[in-house]
Amino acid sequence: MSSFIEAIENITPEIYENLKLAVELGKWHDGRRLTPEQRELCLQAMIAWEAKNLPEDQRTGYMGEQACRSKSKTVPNILFSSESETLH
Repeated sequence: MSSFIEAIENITPEIYENLKLAVELGKWHDGRRLTPEQRELCLQAMIAWEAKNLPEDQRTGYMGEQACRSKSKTVPNILFSSESETLH
C-alpha cells in the first residue's frame, strides 16, 4: 500500500490530467486501450490525488448540496385529516 501512496505523492497536475483523459476516453494518449484493471487503478489514483489537492466541489463524483425530497415538500398528513381534506 505504501507504494500506491508514494505514487500518488509523485503525481503532477499534468500526470493527473493524462490519467483523467485516459479514464474518460478508455485509452492512453497513444491510442492503446486501457484494460479494466488499468482503468480501475487510474480512477483510484485520480480520486486519491483529488482528495489531497482539490477542493471538494472540484473532485470526481461531487454532487453538490443534496436535500432529502421528503423534507423539501409539504406532504399532507392524511392520517389525521378530516374527511373533507382527504383525496378520496
